[in-house]
Amino acid sequence: MSQENLNVKVARIHRLSGRGPMRAFVDMNINDALLIRGLRVIEGKKGIFVSMPQEKGKDNKWYDTIRCLSREAKDVISGEILKAYKEESHGEK
Repeated sequence: MSQENLNVKVARIHRLSGRGPMRAFVDMNINDALLIRGLRVIEGKKGIFVSMPQEKGKDNKWYDTIRCLSREAKDVISGEILKAYKEESHGEK
């Protein structure tokens, strides 16, 4: 899958103002056909990254409800979300 085939747009960013590692919730649109809600922008020990939506299982562990099947798709999605997050950050200052 190439970036030309995967048209990713950030539909909404909801910034969080707490002190925890979670920085924002994001909804994204793929190919004007699919809306995925609940992606998260996280500040981790190795920097900022995008986490897929998760659901708590009966065993009290968290599982991704959406999973990218290729590294390229994950990179495209993460790249667009982080770009929009950073652009919005600069616009607030």
